[in-house]
Formats: sequence, C-alpha cells, structure tokens
Amino acid sequence: MSTSHKHHPFVELARAAIEAYVREHKHIKPPRDLPKEMQTRAGVFVSLHLPDGELRGCIGTIEPTRDNLAEEIIANAISAATRDPRFMPVTPAELDDLDISVDVLTEPMPIDSIDDQDPKKHGLIVQSLKNPWKRGLLLPDLEGIDTAEKQYHYTRLYKANITDPNEPVQLYRFEVKRYH
Repeated sequence: MSTSHKHHPFVELARAAIEAYVREHKHIKPPRDLPKEMQTRAGVFVSLHLPDGELRGCIGTIEPTRDNLAEEIIANAISAATRDPRFMPVTPAELDDLDISVDVLTEPMPIDSIDDQDPKKHGLIVQSLKNPWKRGLLLPDLEGIDTAEKQYHYTRLYKANITDPNEPVQLYRFEVKRYH
C-alpha cells in the first residue's frame, strides 16, 4: 500500500490505531476535535486484507459499545489486527502492506425470511431463539456469497454455529457504508 494515497478519515484512524498498537502496544485516543461524523454511535467492522486480497483479520461490533464512532473504530481496528482467532497477530513487517476497510453498520432490522435479501446490499445476522448467544453476522458484498441462500447458510452454520437445521432462528438485515 502506498502511504502517499489519502484514505477516508475512518480508515486513517483505524490504521493509526493498528500501527500504534502493533509497534508500541499503545492505545491511541480519538482526535481532540472530533469531526461530526465520528461523534455518532454505530456498530463497526474493521477488515484487514493482504495485497492479494486475502483476509488478514476482521473484527467488529453489531451494535455500538463505545461512546462514539472514533472509539469504536479504534477498538475494533486493534482487535482485527491482534485478536481475530483465525489469524496470528499482525506483525510490524506487515503494516505497510495492509489494506484496511471500515464498515459502519445501520441498525439491524428483523426480517421474516431471506426472500428479499440481497447479499450485495444487505448484511445478515442469524440468531438462535433457543440460545441467544449463538449469533452470527456476515457483511454484505463478500466474494463467493452471491445468493441469499449462500449468505444464510454460511452465516447460520459457520458464523452462528447453528448446526441443527430445525433450530428456530431470528433473522436481521442491515446495510453498511464501507470506507477504504
């Protein structure tokens, strides 16, 4: 990644948080004069990719857990780089090559079926009605997830770990604004 290329402020904040934590184990603070767009609250996912497009980390929150978007981005960026259980923590040598995106989620809305689900436009949450801790989320517009059925199957089985096809679930959909 070229450091001379200007990215959206959300992505710049995520990168600064990751670099400070990976290089110095420091948590940065949000900008002092917080821009208006960072003063809101929302769920946020931070995704890290290698130059070839391969996923390197992705962690997020479905609903806001922090006081503002800046704090949510910082916390999730650090987690994506260091706490995604699928990957080893990002090393300082990898920092310059990371492609970072920040997805800001709309509030999830319950849906009755996947009939009107567009996996390019809508993310999906599948939550067990028997065990609410079994909940999985899949962001929209992911490579290889081109039908609502694939999105539902992948989210239910691999994200929520709901293996019993008869277990009742509640579905939610949401949209994201993706920043690069």
